[in-house]
Amino acid sequence: MDVEPRRLLSLEVGSARGGENRVVVNAPEPLVGPRHRLSRAGIVRRLVPLLVAAIVLYGVGPAILEVFGAYGRLKDVDLEWWIAVIATSAAGIWCMCALQRLALNRAPWFPVATSQLAGAAFSKVVPGGSAAAAALQARMLAQAGLSPAAIGTGLTAGALLLLGALAGLPLLAFPALLFGQRIPDGLLEAAAIGLGVFVILCGVGAALLVGDRVLLALARGIATVGRRMRRGRVSEEIISERLFDERDQLRRSLGDAWPQAVASASGRWIFDFLCLYAALLAVGARPPLYVALLAYSAAQLLGQIPLTPGGLGLVEAGLTGTLALAGVAAAPAALATLAYRLASYWLPLPLGLAAWLWHHRRYPPTSA
Repeated sequence: MDVEPRRLLSLEVGSARGGENRVVVNAPEPLVGPRHRLSRAGIVRRLVPLLVAAIVLYGVGPAILEVFGAYGRLKDVDLEWWIAVIATSAAGIWCMCALQRLALNRAPWFPVATSQLAGAAFSKVVPGGSAAAAALQARMLAQAGLSPAAIGTGLTAGALLLLGALAGLPLLAFPALLFGQRIPDGLLEAAAIGLGVFVILCGVGAALLVGDRVLLALARGIATVGRRMRRGRVSEEIISERLFDERDQLRRSLGDAWPQAVASASGRWIFDFLCLYAALLAVGARPPLYVALLAYSAAQLLGQIPLTPGGLGLVEAGLTGTLALAGVAAAPAALATLAYRLASYWLPLPLGLAAWLWHHRRYPPTSA
């Protein structure tokens, strides 16, 4: 692909009238970058997530319509319940920021909070947005002066802790079994799946923190992927050295603060669950706390599958279905789900945009 060469500033020195020297500065022509043409494979990679999201949204369309059909009944929710719903959702977001700050070696609060809000909002508007949101947050943190290697390690560790805390959330409902409480079959199966995921994540996390062979295998895999993606010559030794350095830095950064990190990861989901439970109480539905917790865990685990932006449709369908298993009638379940999603899904969108603008005002891209 031909690229128009860039003209530099040129100086013409000559004689003007009266024998005086003159200097003429030729302004540079606008820089014209290469025209990027998407290959057929690139177009397919971009269209497939959109097609999958469209199919999933079509499949869960009735549940979405049922939830949004309750919009006219939002006025029945009292103001004090709205305060409780929004406050618990905000507390969950704060726990998320606190966790990432610990994983990023106690980085300043401002870039951590703004990048987290912007990334979370971005993940809610693009299919499979988790990866794109992580890339956006990493770029914003780099603009604030954080090391790219530390960013990658910290965000990965925070994501693993969050997923592990979500998978282990059903464990809080198991004491109810010891007292002879009955759990619906569908929710009990979801709890068993969550427990299995929790055990696997704990094993992976422990292996990454203490197992050198696991890190070496990971470095080998990254190098292989890099070569296949034609990202230049990728050195396995350099990658493994960086991974070991960042693992040691993560150990030092968490150190004695690992209980705070676990508590922050757990608090993110517990407060989010309390947001849903406050919405249920606001509409007059009072399922047992442990049953509602299992219903929430099952719906959130389903929403982690990156098929639609922010789990749109999957969470609504999952919550209305699991709440039905918990004994909540269809109409209150739809209204509570709508109130919960307004606080946890729709409200963070403008907040994320404001955080992104504020961050770029404080850390311009030229400062990266």
